[in-house]
Amino acid sequence: MTEFRTRAVRAGINCDPGHGAVVAPIQVSSAYRRADPAQPGAFDYARTGQPGRAELAAALAALEGASGAVVASSGMAAIDLVLNLLPNGARIVCAHDCYGGTRRLMDARSQQRGFVLSYADCTDPAALDEALWNGADLVFFETPSNPRLRLTDLKSACAKAKAAGAIAVVDNTVLSPALQRPIALGADLVVNSLTKIINGHSDMVGGVVCAANPDHVEQLGWWANAAGAVGGAFDAFLAMRGLRTLPVRAKAQSDGALEIAQRLKAHPKVVRVDYPGLEDHHGHAIAKAQQDGYGPLLSLELEGGEAAARQFVLALELFILAQSLGGVESLCAIPATMTHAAMTPEARQEAGVSDGLVRLSVGLEAPDDLWADLEQALAAL
Repeated sequence: MTEFRTRAVRAGINCDPGHGAVVAPIQVSSAYRRADPAQPGAFDYARTGQPGRAELAAALAALEGASGAVVASSGMAAIDLVLNLLPNGARIVCAHDCYGGTRRLMDARSQQRGFVLSYADCTDPAALDEALWNGADLVFFETPSNPRLRLTDLKSACAKAKAAGAIAVVDNTVLSPALQRPIALGADLVVNSLTKIINGHSDMVGGVVCAANPDHVEQLGWWANAAGAVGGAFDAFLAMRGLRTLPVRAKAQSDGALEIAQRLKAHPKVVRVDYPGLEDHHGHAIAKAQQDGYGPLLSLELEGGEAAARQFVLALELFILAQSLGGVESLCAIPATMTHAAMTPEARQEAGVSDGLVRLSVGLEAPDDLWADLEQALAAL
């Protein structure tokens, strides 16, 4: 099987030799029988390893083009596993416009473990060069960034990170491997929040780290087991179920988001639309080069700023006011008070997250219905 779509659909299918189940059963056992006290079998305790989680990890690693993967209890747990690869006092360069929860974790772990942490505009080659002038142990990229959809040229940026002696890490949550595969572009590690478009149904929480280097897979697996940062059997089942329709959903949601972005851009009450599929987006050429689609996420600024943004999201009916993205249902958020509330006002300003920024996650509803909802909310301003 060579096509991404086929490999995604067949993930975990027809792999039950015991009963011939087409879909792998959910194994809920927390412990597994040993034949010998000195020789563990493939599984012995569910924190250490679990059949459904192992199938999911193998499928995600194959789709990302990785040597292996470790499934974690959340996207943030996955990032924390990555930080466990570093010694105390390590030097970290992180994208300044990353997800608010990522910044909160980076700040907290740096204070706790003495990391030398700096934030940089990784979309700017000169700024990245300046951040790496004295070397680094890890560089954390997020592209497209959430919520401003800024793009980093991964081939160039990962090469610079490695030349500086760093592990190159990419948060691929907004796009998933269906639309972008960072390891092929030079990344060492790829993080995804399974909660978002990979699962796609807003009914589980999980994360994954995919690694190019088998040694990293082993180290990440050790930390996941030691810290208990693993997901449960049912979460693995739900993520695998979502994975099988990921290519179809990702394309449909990308198509819908592009149509919505184009219509919003033409509306007189909209000041700016951030979406890489728009030809005047600063990263449009990068997106065409390294992505297979533009994704479900976009953001916008309205005339009237913060007050207008609040009035707008409260007037929406199909777009649900909630903190997530990538699901089959369309969502809206005001990042400054929701997804990025943990950041200081100064950090949000640096990341371009104004108090009036609105983020939209476009689902699988008909674009005309979604536009009608947006249009009536804009008319109320």
